[in-house]
Amino acid sequence: MVQQVQVTLVSPSGVAIRPLVESALRSELKMIELGLSRTQRNLREFEQKYSMSTPEFYRRLIEDKLQESLDFIEWAGEYKTLLKLQEKRQAQWSGSQMVG
Repeated sequence: MVQQVQVTLVSPSGVAIRPLVESALRSELKMIELGLSRTQRNLREFEQKYSMSTPEFYRRLIEDKLQESLDFIEWAGEYKTLLKLQEKRQAQWSGSQMVG
């Protein structure tokens, strides 16, 4: 669930705040995109190593059809990271649309 918040900023010194906020949002979005790229690369490596897609792997893991291993724990962690980063990107993108 995405919550919408309206914030009004007033600069006591008269400095324009909007460009600062827009720049901060762009920087955060860029960091999220870099994280997504790295996470997706890591997931592709696991998929190639085990000849299985990430959704298939995760379904089988949840159904206890795979024996737990260090690689599988890491793979599951990367998948959860991907989902969180996608959620953050969507929220950040929505926020940047409100400012812009």
